[in-house]
Amino acid sequence: MPRTSLITVDLSKVATPQALQLLLRDSLAFPGWYGCNWDAFWDGITALVEMPETLKLVGWAEFEKRLPRDARIMRECLNDMEARYPALASKVVYA
Repeated sequence: MPRTSLITVDLSKVATPQALQLLLRDSLAFPGWYGCNWDAFWDGITALVEMPETLKLVGWAEFEKRLPRDARIMRECLNDMEARYPALASKVVYA
């Protein structure tokens, strides 16, 4: 089965780390038992779900100002995946 070509995640209304984790869980179709933390996110993107060809993160600049720590960790995870597993990683668009 071919990979999903695009998943768009709208970060414009995300105000808390917990809301971000729930949005990521739902948007990326992580299992219901997803742990809603950054270790679980890494496990999710590298082992639990097939990532789309392109992951578009809408509202990134404002999100990064609201939750700079979470934005930094998420970017690190996505960059790390691209470095370690380039064939499985998404092209990430920070929109």
